[in-house]
Amino acid sequence: MIVRPRPHWFRMLFIWRGSVLRKLVGRLLTIGLISVSAELIHLYVDNNSLTGLNAQPFSLIGLALAIFLGFRTNVSHARYWDARKLWGSIMNASRALARQTLTLTEWPAKSDDAQRFVRTLIAHSHALRHQLRASDPSADLRRLLAAEDLPRVLEARWKPIVILQLLGSQLHTARRHGASTDVLALAMENNLQTLGDAVGGCEAIHGTPIPLTFSVLVHRTIYFYCTLLPFALVGSIGWYTPVFAMFVAYTFMALEAIAEELEAPFGIDDNDLALEAICDSIEASLLETLGEPLPPTKAVPKDFVLR
Repeated sequence: MIVRPRPHWFRMLFIWRGSVLRKLVGRLLTIGLISVSAELIHLYVDNNSLTGLNAQPFSLIGLALAIFLGFRTNVSHARYWDARKLWGSIMNASRALARQTLTLTEWPAKSDDAQRFVRTLIAHSHALRHQLRASDPSADLRRLLAAEDLPRVLEARWKPIVILQLLGSQLHTARRHGASTDVLALAMENNLQTLGDAVGGCEAIHGTPIPLTFSVLVHRTIYFYCTLLPFALVGSIGWYTPVFAMFVAYTFMALEAIAEELEAPFGIDDNDLALEAICDSIEASLLETLGEPLPPTKAVPKDFVLR
């Protein structure tokens, strides 16, 4: 995700990073070439060959296409926002569990048990991020998990779930040894359940894309519409056809490209969720509760990318 202060309205016209325009340059140039070809055919080949096309049917099709694209974008944004809320619940539940561990149990903040529990909590968020992005979690897990827990997690297929089981086992040990009461164990179990629900919610979004048939329908309609549009405009606006055809194509194609990025919010595109930044925030806040020194804050430029 690219994060920047909102620029002046004029500068926004020329923003490149974070815009889907760079993905569309080749396609827009193709529409421009088709528009130029349509004008040359109209002028030098046959003035009457394109009279069967006019702008009226394209107005109706464009209206319907805009409605479909609006629905497509809304569905994709809903998936994006649901994913952000799930990660917000992970952050809140992790902080609540760390606070309960350090203030309500008999574990001192500097004890091995408290350190192990909080670091395992941190490892859970990193493990989920790596699972959703299909990346290697080994480095993060090795620096956070206890030596006796690491082999089991590394061998597991569903690492966040195994880590939740480890957290539950640690709470069970605390209750059995008198470091936690039954009431506290139940309250902490509720927060663990929140983490489990968030994992399931993220997996549902990650593993259930928008039905392909709907995406294909919208995609085909956009490109069919944008390819034929120059032939409907050429008789009325002449050499302005490439400009208007490319502008309309940019509008429709950009909306589709934005919807595609938002549909899969756990990736590393410019407009996906900043999962690494969220995990770093969870780690920093939980380490601070342990009283451990935090790594120096990274310098933040005016335009930077969070992954």
